[in-house]
Amino acid sequence: MTSEPQPSPHGIDPVSSPIEKLEQLILTRQATVGVVGLGYVGLPFAVEKTKVGFNVIGIEQNPQRAARVNQADSYIDDVDSDILKQAITHNKLKAVTSFDNVVDMDVIVICVPTPLTKNLTPDLSYVESVAHQIGTHLRPGQLISLESTTYPGTTDDVIRPILENISGLKQGQDFFLAHSPERVDPGNQRYTTQNTNKIVGASDPSSLKAAELFYQQTIQYVVPVSSAKAAELVKVFENTFRAVNIALVNELALLCDRLDLNVWEVLDAANTKPFGIMPFYPGPGVGGHCIPIDPHYLEWKAKEVNFNTRFIALAGEINRRMPSFVRSKAFRVLNQLGIAPSKAKILVLGITYKKDLADWRESPAIEIIKFLSKDQVTLEYHDPYVAEISVDGQTFKSISLAPQTIANADLVLIATDHSCIDYEQVVNHAKVVLDTRGITRNLDCDRTKVTLL
Repeated sequence: MTSEPQPSPHGIDPVSSPIEKLEQLILTRQATVGVVGLGYVGLPFAVEKTKVGFNVIGIEQNPQRAARVNQADSYIDDVDSDILKQAITHNKLKAVTSFDNVVDMDVIVICVPTPLTKNLTPDLSYVESVAHQIGTHLRPGQLISLESTTYPGTTDDVIRPILENISGLKQGQDFFLAHSPERVDPGNQRYTTQNTNKIVGASDPSSLKAAELFYQQTIQYVVPVSSAKAAELVKVFENTFRAVNIALVNELALLCDRLDLNVWEVLDAANTKPFGIMPFYPGPGVGGHCIPIDPHYLEWKAKEVNFNTRFIALAGEINRRMPSFVRSKAFRVLNQLGIAPSKAKILVLGITYKKDLADWRESPAIEIIKFLSKDQVTLEYHDPYVAEISVDGQTFKSISLAPQTIANADLVLIATDHSCIDYEQVVNHAKVVLDTRGITRNLDCDRTKVTLL
């Protein structure tokens, strides 16, 4: 006598196909969501999913970070600790350090770093390691979505073979695999995870359908594309677009320096045109986890198909040149005061790569400090978001921004334009100021003390 099929733990019809089961779990918010990597992308994403009823398990292999999540102690600017506490206390979110819970997850979102090697080539070691771990526990009916930024082809050519070879399951039939690149702008109060349009791509219809449905539960507008490869290219193009345009205005700044023109005046005037132009501004370089890195992923992939992305390579070269240019301009200012660099005391304002954030990854300010340290400049810094940094084995601690501190410096170098700093006070008390961000250009202050980039 044949026994009747037993109901699933979720109460889903056991004779349904894997895709039908998954769709039901997603629509009823019974799906358990796993998020691998609770960093600047993963933690906000995990919290957002709990708000609509999903149970979320975050896999964070840094035990200190995992502990902080479970204690509702947020280390990400865009995640308020009180909101995180709601998710934790209502048992909607927990952080673990192992992959043992993968079998319990219905949707697994990968948000791990994709850095570059010293030779500016892609380092997919984190992604590959995660894929191996997931493959060991993979079961039918699961959706895996890669959000980490990477070159076109990673999802299909790297992750898929690992998952299929280890598990013996097939994409589109047993499990589902998609790419949905993160679009996170740290510190942006207007565009958050919920209201930022989401790109989704997959190489089979079922995977695309499942991924699109999943992201529609918490994101206002989901944009499907024809393949995972197309979705991957969308992301790297977005950041390459920014890198190229920043390089253009950085090169304009270099030219204006030679022509003895104010690049900020030129750009402000150009941007009054109501069509055919988009505001971009120069700076001491590019930083963060996207713009300095993502174009190199595209550049590397292009070489694989014998295509030379000269425009992208040139943009990267120009942007990487800016910290050295800032160093040389600082020395020019000091020379006008009759102060040798080795005798100078420079106060650097702002260490982070972007204003009003605590993130100093790939920050051009760090490169500037490296240059100045090698020239034996006496350095101090102030950053309200970063208490301490280590640069080439040397530790610096943020000092208070008192009038006397400002006055004691031979040069104040504005590297990051944090909103909470009183720049009028800085200019009033400083001997001279080198402003790499243009934040002082419209102040009512002694303009003779200020040198703009």
